[in-house]
Amino acid sequence: MARTLLCFGDSNTHGSPPIVTRGEAYHRFDADTRWPRLVASILPDWEVTEEGLPGRTAQFPDPVAGAHMDGREGLKIALQSHGPIDALAIMLGTNDTKTRFGATPEKITAGIASLLDIAMGLEMQQRHGGFRILVICPPPVLEQGPIRSEFVGAREVSLKLPALYAVLAEARGVGFIDAGALIQVSPVDGIHLEPDAHRKLGKAVAETVGRF
Repeated sequence: MARTLLCFGDSNTHGSPPIVTRGEAYHRFDADTRWPRLVASILPDWEVTEEGLPGRTAQFPDPVAGAHMDGREGLKIALQSHGPIDALAIMLGTNDTKTRFGATPEKITAGIASLLDIAMGLEMQQRHGGFRILVICPPPVLEQGPIRSEFVGAREVSLKLPALYAVLAEARGVGFIDAGALIQVSPVDGIHLEPDAHRKLGKAVAETVGRF
Protein backbone atom coordinates (compact mmCIF):
# COMPACT_ATOMS: atom_id res chain seq x y z
CA MET A 1 0.00 0.00 0.00
CA ALA A 2 1.40 3.40 -1.01
CA ARG A 3 2.48 5.83 1.65
CA THR A 4 1.76 9.55 1.39
CA LEU A 5 4.12 12.53 1.64
CA LEU A 6 2.67 16.03 2.07
CA CYS A 7 5.00 18.79 0.82
CA PHE A 8 4.17 22.10 2.51
CA GLY A 9 5.90 25.28 1.43
CA ASP A 10 5.91 28.45 -0.60
CA SER A 11 6.57 29.29 -4.26
CA ASN A 12 9.59 27.01 -4.45
CA THR A 13 7.39 24.09 -3.46
CA HIS A 14 4.65 25.33 -5.79
CA GLY A 15 7.14 25.45 -8.66
CA SER A 16 7.26 29.14 -9.51
CA PRO A 17 10.09 29.95 -11.96
CA PRO A 18 12.44 32.88 -11.38
CA ILE A 19 10.80 36.26 -11.91
CA VAL A 20 12.21 38.12 -14.91
CA THR A 21 9.90 41.13 -14.82
CA ARG A 22 7.98 42.30 -11.77
CA GLY A 23 4.23 41.85 -12.22
CA GLU A 24 4.57 39.31 -15.02
CA ALA A 25 1.85 36.74 -15.72
CA TYR A 26 1.52 33.65 -13.55
CA HIS A 27 3.79 30.75 -14.48
CA ARG A 28 4.54 27.37 -12.95
CA PHE A 29 7.08 24.69 -13.79
CA ASP A 30 5.54 21.50 -15.16
CA ALA A 31 5.29 18.20 -13.30
CA ASP A 32 8.56 16.98 -14.80
CA THR A 33 10.40 19.90 -13.17
CA ARG A 34 8.87 20.57 -9.75
CA TRP A 35 10.81 18.94 -6.91
CA PRO A 36 7.79 17.31 -5.17
CA ARG A 37 6.82 15.57 -8.43
CA LEU A 38 10.42 14.46 -8.88
CA VAL A 39 10.28 12.91 -5.41
CA ALA A 40 7.22 10.99 -6.54
CA SER A 41 9.02 9.73 -9.64
CA ILE A 42 11.95 8.48 -7.55
CA LEU A 43 9.75 6.87 -4.89
CA PRO A 44 7.06 4.94 -6.76
CA ASP A 45 5.70 3.50 -3.52
CA TRP A 46 4.90 6.99 -2.25
CA GLU A 47 2.08 9.34 -3.22
CA VAL A 48 3.15 12.98 -3.04
CA THR A 49 0.72 15.80 -2.30
CA GLU A 50 1.80 19.33 -3.22
CA GLU A 51 0.81 22.18 -0.89
CA GLY A 52 2.97 25.05 -2.08
CA LEU A 53 1.55 28.58 -1.90
CA PRO A 54 3.56 31.45 -3.43
CA GLY A 55 4.17 34.08 -0.77
CA ARG A 56 3.53 31.78 2.19
CA THR A 57 5.41 32.52 5.40
CA ALA A 58 5.96 30.33 8.42
CA GLN A 59 4.10 32.70 10.72
CA PHE A 60 3.22 36.12 9.33
CA PRO A 61 -0.08 37.35 7.88
CA ASP A 62 1.12 39.43 4.94
CA PRO A 63 -0.20 43.02 4.78
CA VAL A 64 0.21 42.96 0.99
CA ALA A 65 -0.56 39.38 -0.07
CA GLY A 66 -3.10 38.62 2.64
CA ALA A 67 -3.61 37.01 6.02
CA HIS A 68 -3.86 33.57 4.42
CA MET A 69 -0.09 33.64 3.83
CA ASP A 70 0.39 32.70 7.50
CA GLY A 71 1.67 29.13 7.30
CA ARG A 72 0.29 28.22 10.71
CA GLU A 73 -3.29 28.41 9.50
CA GLY A 74 -2.34 26.94 6.16
CA LEU A 75 -0.76 23.90 7.77
CA LYS A 76 -3.85 23.23 9.85
CA ILE A 77 -5.98 23.37 6.71
CA ALA A 78 -3.59 21.14 4.76
CA LEU A 79 -3.42 18.53 7.48
CA GLN A 80 -7.18 18.48 7.78
CA SER A 81 -7.70 18.44 3.99
CA HIS A 82 -5.43 15.49 3.22
CA GLY A 83 -4.81 12.20 4.82
CA PRO A 84 -3.90 9.98 6.19
CA ILE A 85 -0.30 11.00 5.55
CA ASP A 86 2.86 9.18 6.53
CA ALA A 87 5.33 12.05 6.19
CA LEU A 88 5.34 15.84 6.07
CA ALA A 89 8.06 17.95 4.44
CA ILE A 90 8.15 21.63 5.42
CA MET A 91 10.24 24.16 3.48
CA LEU A 92 9.50 27.71 4.58
CA GLY A 93 11.38 30.79 5.74
CA THR A 94 12.31 32.63 2.56
CA ASN A 95 9.32 34.97 2.62
CA ASP A 96 9.79 35.52 6.36
CA THR A 97 13.05 37.31 5.49
CA LYS A 98 11.17 40.06 3.64
CA THR A 99 12.07 43.49 4.92
CA ARG A 100 8.51 44.38 5.92
CA PHE A 101 8.44 41.66 8.59
CA GLY A 102 11.64 42.78 10.31
CA ALA A 103 12.22 39.24 11.54
CA THR A 104 15.46 38.05 13.11
CA PRO A 105 16.84 34.59 12.28
CA GLU A 106 15.68 33.45 15.71
CA LYS A 107 12.15 34.75 15.11
CA ILE A 108 11.96 32.96 11.76
CA THR A 109 13.13 29.73 13.39
CA ALA A 110 10.47 30.18 16.05
CA GLY A 111 7.94 30.24 13.23
CA ILE A 112 9.16 26.84 12.07
CA ALA A 113 8.89 25.65 15.67
CA SER A 114 5.25 26.74 15.73
CA LEU A 115 4.58 24.65 12.62
CA LEU A 116 6.21 21.67 14.30
CA ASP A 117 4.02 22.27 17.35
CA ILE A 118 0.97 22.00 15.12
CA ALA A 119 2.18 18.96 13.19
CA MET A 120 3.48 17.08 16.22
CA GLY A 121 0.47 17.86 18.39
CA LEU A 122 -1.79 15.08 19.57
CA GLU A 123 -4.71 16.20 17.38
CA MET A 124 -2.86 15.96 14.07
CA GLN A 125 -0.81 12.92 14.97
CA GLN A 126 -3.90 11.00 16.00
CA ARG A 127 -5.81 12.17 12.94
CA HIS A 128 -3.20 10.64 10.64
CA GLY A 129 -2.15 7.70 12.76
CA GLY A 130 1.27 9.25 13.31
CA PHE A 131 3.63 10.66 10.68
CA ARG A 132 7.29 11.60 10.29
CA ILE A 133 8.47 15.15 9.58
CA LEU A 134 11.26 16.59 7.46
CA VAL A 135 12.33 20.22 7.88
CA ILE A 136 14.07 21.72 4.85
CA CYS A 137 15.92 24.99 5.33
CA PRO A 138 15.64 26.96 2.07
CA PRO A 139 18.82 28.20 0.37
CA PRO A 140 19.95 31.74 1.24
CA VAL A 141 18.45 34.53 -0.80
CA LEU A 142 20.37 36.92 -3.04
CA GLU A 143 19.43 40.58 -2.88
CA GLN A 144 19.24 41.10 -6.62
CA GLY A 145 16.77 41.01 -9.47
CA PRO A 146 13.33 42.58 -9.98
CA ILE A 147 12.02 41.97 -6.43
CA ARG A 148 15.19 42.80 -4.49
CA SER A 149 13.54 45.81 -2.85
CA GLU A 150 11.34 43.43 -0.85
CA PHE A 151 14.36 41.59 0.55
CA VAL A 152 16.70 44.33 1.73
CA GLY A 153 18.86 42.81 4.47
CA ALA A 154 17.45 39.35 3.82
CA ARG A 155 20.64 37.61 2.76
CA GLU A 156 22.38 38.19 6.09
CA VAL A 157 19.32 36.85 7.91
CA SER A 158 18.91 33.83 5.64
CA LEU A 159 22.58 32.82 5.99
CA LYS A 160 22.01 32.27 9.71
CA LEU A 161 18.96 30.04 9.32
CA PRO A 162 20.57 26.64 8.54
CA ALA A 163 22.37 26.35 11.87
CA LEU A 164 19.26 27.40 13.80
CA TYR A 165 16.96 25.07 11.85
CA ALA A 166 19.38 22.19 12.43
CA VAL A 167 19.37 22.71 16.18
CA LEU A 168 15.57 22.88 16.19
CA ALA A 169 15.22 19.73 14.08
CA GLU A 170 17.55 17.80 16.37
CA ALA A 171 15.72 18.99 19.47
CA ARG A 172 12.37 17.92 18.02
CA GLY A 173 13.67 14.63 16.64
CA VAL A 174 12.69 15.35 13.03
CA GLY A 175 14.58 15.00 9.76
CA PHE A 176 16.58 17.92 8.40
CA ILE A 177 18.00 19.02 5.06
CA ASP A 178 20.04 22.19 4.55
CA ALA A 179 19.03 22.93 0.97
CA GLY A 180 21.66 25.65 0.75
CA ALA A 181 24.39 23.01 1.04
CA LEU A 182 23.02 21.38 -2.13
CA ILE A 183 21.56 24.13 -4.30
CA GLN A 184 21.45 27.89 -4.84
CA VAL A 185 18.66 30.27 -5.75
CA SER A 186 18.56 31.68 -9.26
CA PRO A 187 20.62 34.82 -9.87
CA VAL A 188 17.74 36.03 -12.04
CA ASP A 189 15.61 37.04 -9.05
CA GLY A 190 17.58 35.84 -6.03
CA ILE A 191 14.65 33.87 -4.61
CA HIS A 192 13.38 31.09 -6.84
CA LEU A 193 14.90 27.82 -8.02
CA GLU A 194 16.00 26.87 -11.51
CA PRO A 195 15.11 23.42 -12.90
CA ASP A 196 18.50 21.94 -11.99
CA ALA A 197 18.03 23.00 -8.37
CA HIS A 198 14.59 21.36 -8.34
CA ARG A 199 16.20 18.12 -9.58
CA LYS A 200 18.90 18.14 -6.93
CA LEU A 201 16.47 18.99 -4.14
CA GLY A 202 13.99 16.36 -5.28
CA LYS A 203 16.71 13.70 -5.20
CA ALA A 204 17.83 14.73 -1.70
CA VAL A 205 14.29 14.72 -0.32
CA ALA A 206 13.57 11.35 -1.91
CA GLU A 207 16.70 9.87 -0.35
CA THR A 208 15.71 11.16 3.09
CA VAL A 209 12.04 10.23 2.92
CA GLY A 210 12.94 6.84 1.52
CA ARG A 211 14.62 6.10 4.84
CA PHE A 212 11.53 6.97 6.86
